[in-house]
Amino acid sequence: MTLDEIRQFYAEEVRLAAPLRRPAVVEAFAHVPREQFLGAGPWQIALGDMGAGAAYMATEDADARHVYHNVSVALDVSRPLINGQPATLGRWVDELAIEPGERVYHLGCGVGYYTAILAALTPTGQVLASEFDEQLAARARDNLSRYSNVSVHAGDGVLFDPGPCHAMLINAGVTFPLLRWLDRLHDRGRMIVPLTVSMGPTLGKGVVVKVTREGEGFSSRVIGLAVIYNCAGARNSDLEPALGKAMSTGALMKIASVRREPHTPDAACILHTADLCLSSARLDAP
Repeated sequence: MTLDEIRQFYAEEVRLAAPLRRPAVVEAFAHVPREQFLGAGPWQIALGDMGAGAAYMATEDADARHVYHNVSVALDVSRPLINGQPATLGRWVDELAIEPGERVYHLGCGVGYYTAILAALTPTGQVLASEFDEQLAARARDNLSRYSNVSVHAGDGVLFDPGPCHAMLINAGVTFPLLRWLDRLHDRGRMIVPLTVSMGPTLGKGVVVKVTREGEGFSSRVIGLAVIYNCAGARNSDLEPALGKAMSTGALMKIASVRREPHTPDAACILHTADLCLSSARLDAP
């Protein structure tokens, strides 16, 4: 098989594993050269998930075909840092339903591989990426230099203002969606955000939520589970016990909206604060 044929087979593997519903996302996985974002081979393939501890298997050589599977690949085994599993990130990207011409924000872009996937979906639009780790940000900027519709910000993505966006991929675990992110979504804008509790200084586990702006309201639903790196600037240790309880009882799985208007806590409130409420109430409920 040629490398192009291997990439197409890989895209089909991701399509079935995710699953992906949008042909444009499948095509992006078939055409973005993953090996060009991972550094020189041979590569270290991550075994299991991050929460079970770091373990790797080395590829036998630097043949690019080794990275065209639904596997995570180490970026730095000493920390450890990985390029995440394609089917997992692919599902999140698919849920964003990005159209050409849209403006997209990607927080936690790593070395830029999934940013390139986003860029392929909006070639006439713009992708703004941020990465807290300076070394990864430098690699991402170099890797994405050929994409004229991408800009990379090195620094804390929580402090970065992406401006108005049609879609946001928050690729790090937070306690709550930031108010700025909600404010910056266009009407019918979509955000993928992992709501997690910390498992330690760097990792958290929780649910991945899709938030859609509908006028002044925000509908929400859980699309999956995740073990993911923490977004340090978007964590609230005081709220983590309540979030953990909502996860353990299954209440968080019933999230249907993110409410911003002041209201008295009621039975639909899953996690209520003065500024924001994760709620099981639907936007169209009376």
